[in-house]
Amino acid sequence: MGILRSLEIWKLGTVNYLQALKLQEKLVSDRKARKISDTLLSLQHPPTYTLGKRRTDHNLLLPEQDLKNIGAELHYTERGGDITFHGPHQAILYPIISLRDIGVGARKYVEKLELTMIEMAYLYGVKAHAGQTGETGVWVGDRKIGAIGVRISSGITSHGLAFNVDPDLSYFKHIVPCGIADKGVTSLRRETDMVLPAEEVIQEQLISCFAKVFGFSDIVWKDEASSNPSRGTTKTLNNILLSNDKQY
Repeated sequence: MGILRSLEIWKLGTVNYLQALKLQEKLVSDRKARKISDTLLSLQHPPTYTLGKRRTDHNLLLPEQDLKNIGAELHYTERGGDITFHGPHQAILYPIISLRDIGVGARKYVEKLELTMIEMAYLYGVKAHAGQTGETGVWVGDRKIGAIGVRISSGITSHGLAFNVDPDLSYFKHIVPCGIADKGVTSLRRETDMVLPAEEVIQEQLISCFAKVFGFSDIVWKDEASSNPSRGTTKTLNNILLSNDKQY
């Protein structure tokens, strides 16, 4: 009989990028101290551009002061990867998990994130694949459908993946997505012939793909007492952030 691996799911809805970043930092600290089990945040962001630790500002194609005119923010992060966009109708997963506990190295971790999105696309008849050397993420032909940018600290992960369900793709015109100039961007809605269900269903399917790929067999919702897991979790998020302000 295999090891029973537990994963706690937090469904957060739409969360400001800096709030989500602060929450990740708190949870990473707690995971390092073994105060919490492996945790997966499922959420969306308002229109936001993020740069990785390489600070490739040249891949932002409009002046930073003009971002407000298109309703977007820009944030600098310590994750790997190049510039990317997050926004409504994009399914985001931020795993806070111990790679040491599951016996996975950094490269294999990224490959498993890619496989998570490949399996998600397959559910809707879309043949996606990992990129070529230097092209992290998931592609349909030469069009990117899923981005990956991760940080690993003392074996604990943060940041993660973003899968394009049906975002406004015009936002990608203002950047060189992931620093790759000669490739396009696509979405599940553009690529599938199937009718898409509600986005909450798609997000739960993505969570299931993640759990399957990483071998988590015991899935625990953050608020099991509620018929709507995200309702109680959002309240918990606010409480944690307030508590974090007091502690640091």
